[in-house]
Formats: sequence, structure tokens, C-alpha cells
Amino acid sequence: MSQDKVVALRPKDQVCQDVKPIATICRNLGASTAEKVVARALGEISQSVAGLADQVKAHELEDMLRPLRRLQRMSESLGLVTLGLIAADLSQCITYQDVTAFSAVWARLLRVADMALVEGNNPMGLTQS
Repeated sequence: MSQDKVVALRPKDQVCQDVKPIATICRNLGASTAEKVVARALGEISQSVAGLADQVKAHELEDMLRPLRRLQRMSESLGLVTLGLIAADLSQCITYQDVTAFSAVWARLLRVADMALVEGNNPMGLTQS
């Protein structure tokens, strides 16, 4: 195959968010407290993804199911629908021992997590420190 026939793929993932969980948090806690709670939760999601990345680098895939379920729950509780769904998909890849699918879904999780956790896309416009 000649190099001029190689197609460069540019994945275009979209981050789907549900604003209802954040609205409920704001309504129950007030804006100031809700902002702190959401910022802390986003920080935990960011740390969770970083921890999972360490496990992937160490090839400890079988130990990722529990942290992935936690990531899924945290994402869903903040309305980060896409991130939660991808975490569930990644768990299935591990369960079925599908290394090829795992690689693709892992790359997608990293892309979506990056997009979901930037200032313009995350709930309440918060950034992690």
C-alpha cells in the first residue's frame, strides 16, 4: 500500500451533558456550596482518569473494573453522560478481554475526559487545579 493512500482519521467525539444533576445540586446546596462540591467532584474525576492511565501503562487492566465503575457513577452524578457511557464500554472491553476494542475505547475515554473537563465544557464552567 502506498503512503499516499493512507487516510488520517480525526475522531470527532461530542460530549453530551445533562444539566439536571447540576441544577439539583445547586437547588439543594445553593450556588456557592454547589460550586465547591462540583469542583471537588470534577477534581476526583480527573484524578480517577489519571489513576486509570497509570494502570493502563502498567498493563493492570484486570484491576480497572472497580475504578471504572466509580468513574461511571461520578460522571453520571454530574451529568457527564458521554464519559459515563464510555467508562461502561471500557468495562465491557475488559470483561470480554477484547484488547483491540479496549485500545480504541481507552483513546476515546481520554479524548472525552479531556473535553469534558475543560472550562468551556464542564458543568458550571469550573476548571480543575
